[in-house]
Amino acid sequence: MTADIIFGFSSYSFHSKLASGEMTLPQVIDWVARSEGEHLELASVGDDPDSPIPNIHSPDEYVDEIREHAAAAGVPLTSLAIGADLSTGDRAQIDRVTAHVDLAERLGITRMRHDVVPHAGVEGDDTPRFEQVLPHIVAGAKEIARYAATKGITTSLENHGFFVQSADRVRRILHAVDEPNFRTTLDVGNFVCVDETPEVSVAQNLPYAMVVHFKDFYIRPADAAPGEGWFRSRGGKHLRGAVVGNGDIDLPAVARAIRDSDFRGYAAIEFEGWEDCLLGCERGIAYARSLFA
Repeated sequence: MTADIIFGFSSYSFHSKLASGEMTLPQVIDWVARSEGEHLELASVGDDPDSPIPNIHSPDEYVDEIREHAAAAGVPLTSLAIGADLSTGDRAQIDRVTAHVDLAERLGITRMRHDVVPHAGVEGDDTPRFEQVLPHIVAGAKEIARYAATKGITTSLENHGFFVQSADRVRRILHAVDEPNFRTTLDVGNFVCVDETPEVSVAQNLPYAMVVHFKDFYIRPADAAPGEGWFRSRGGKHLRGAVVGNGDIDLPAVARAIRDSDFRGYAAIEFEGWEDCLLGCERGIAYARSLFA
């Protein structure tokens, strides 16, 4: 594997065990320390003070416990990912994100992803709606990035949420915000949710990548009937999360695009399949690393 790509995991890969209480976050950190992974991203799924992933309502003692446990285990915490909606210009949303910037600083994290719209898409041709909300998104992301810069933190937008999931809309926002510490969290799988070819869209957005997420999906035609547990792409294809390397995304082509680019840094496995998540993580990172051997 090239030493310039440092593989680890998103905590979302362990969501099933964290949500059920089968594993605590310190136990996940210990598992990562024993695995092939070299770092861990923290992906928040809400602001519940009892959430296993630290958020702005978590007790300070718990935040400090997680930072200290990760340091003792030798597992760098490399990114904090949160949901957000900047599309309305709501002051409270901006303040909430900047409070998470402070949380990242307390955790010793220097990279942060915040969403800019809810995950659900807009029916039909959403171009007029996108043009309408773009100024709010840009103003909010710019203010957050400038605040984060004072903390030495890079912020980012992920190709996440159907409304801004396409490669060109991500770049449109990046160029409009135009802050040196505002980048993209580049998820190689999410482009299929808007029916884009991942290896093409990945190559287009790699120059702006802060971190890369490795993900895989099973993909079936719109007129298929695969049963329960699948969701639809924007164009109607059926999608289901897979172990990285087991799905239908051309990950060797994605890896070639990354090798041919100037990207150097952290890549995280984000497992969303039906298999046991520890098995999915173990096999997924082995496959991803093999692409760079």
